[in-house]
Amino acid sequence: MHDNAILSVRELTERIKSLLEGSFPFVWVRGEVTNLARPGSGHVYFSLRDGDAMLNCVWFRGRQKAQEAFDPLTGEIFEDGPRPCLAQTMQEGDAILCAGNISVFGPRGQYQLIVTLAQEADQKGELLRRLEILRQKLASEGLFARERKRPLPEEPERVALLTAPTGAAIQDFLRIARSRGTGASIRIYPVPVQGAEAPPRIIRALDAANADGWANVAVIIRGGGSLEDLWAFNDEALARAVAASRLPVLTGIGHEIDTSLCDLAADCRAATPSHAAQLLWHERRWHEQRLDACAIALGKNAQRHREQATARLNAMEKAMRWFSPRQRLARGNERLKELSLRLDSRLQFQLQQKRRQVSGISEQFLRLARVSAPSRRLQEEEALERRFYAAMRRLLQDKPQRLALLAARLEGLNPYAPLARGYAMVSTESGKLVCGVKTLAPGGLLRMTFQDGRALARVEEILPDKG
Repeated sequence: MHDNAILSVRELTERIKSLLEGSFPFVWVRGEVTNLARPGSGHVYFSLRDGDAMLNCVWFRGRQKAQEAFDPLTGEIFEDGPRPCLAQTMQEGDAILCAGNISVFGPRGQYQLIVTLAQEADQKGELLRRLEILRQKLASEGLFARERKRPLPEEPERVALLTAPTGAAIQDFLRIARSRGTGASIRIYPVPVQGAEAPPRIIRALDAANADGWANVAVIIRGGGSLEDLWAFNDEALARAVAASRLPVLTGIGHEIDTSLCDLAADCRAATPSHAAQLLWHERRWHEQRLDACAIALGKNAQRHREQATARLNAMEKAMRWFSPRQRLARGNERLKELSLRLDSRLQFQLQQKRRQVSGISEQFLRLARVSAPSRRLQEEEALERRFYAAMRRLLQDKPQRLALLAARLEGLNPYAPLARGYAMVSTESGKLVCGVKTLAPGGLLRMTFQDGRALARVEEILPDKG
């Protein structure tokens, strides 16, 4: 025998552990409770016995708490408070069904079931056998195929509810619907939910809901009960009617582990009537959060539009100020001041040049005077000086006159100047200047600008000039 064919105890245990845990990741086991122990840790230890066979089980405290708050198999949340867990109520000798995964405890080389959930078991072998035969038949026809199932409408506004008019099921459903604050309309189709009359009555009610075309979804609910109590929902004709329904069908039938044929044929299955309402409508908090998000987005959008409109208005106001008569006049005045300063500077420059020329001429005269006769040179110099000063006076007198003429012409272009003489500038309500009565209409508003303010006037009558 080769050494590599010999396994250590640890290696063999690890292989067994891998094989068992990989083969049974989730399994249902039926048996009788024995060796029940509830230590102070809160965990529950027991064995499931079936004849001479026995399986050790452990139900950890955390998984028990989870089953008190919601159904781990269906996801239903118990909104009416925690429900008693079988871990605290089961007794020695009870027949139960356990679901969980197989785990191998290496130090002892033992395998055990880690329980996820457990429920009481009924000995209904013959009924279950017949139900399984019918289930396989309908499944082979594709009646339960996932491909044919339709999604439920989101937040439906009109619901056709098929159930008994009295009892806990309808009250639980309506209570959840009211607590969600949906405001949906619920039309109740009263039907028996147990006994031989139930399947044909439910079929007729479902046909009626499909025929009137009022509802968005059909909901079939019933409270918990024994397998016999729920047997009506395993009727073949009813399962076919559910599958053929024009409306999407949601079922919430009982609390049993075994799913009914109606559940399999429906578009969606809920574990209980309460869970059915939970699947149809979101919680009120979800709607409030969605409304808050919409309000925030709307506020941001309004703020963005307001900022954009303000920016456009500021740009238009700036452009109108630039092209307004007052601004044009102000720019003209600035231009006039600039030209006046340039003219004064030019005159000063020319005057200095003339003075230098006169000074040069005077020096020439002086030199000539020393050579020529003093009296004749002096007379010529005086005459020349007089001519020079006369020319300068004429030049200086002419410049202010030209400047005054330019200022008068610029003032004549000022549209506000006539206002001081009693005239008024008339424009339409949109700001367009009015140059004649042809553009006016009776009842129109006019803006009249005077020297000291503005006024609004309404056209009563138009009198064109007949001349």
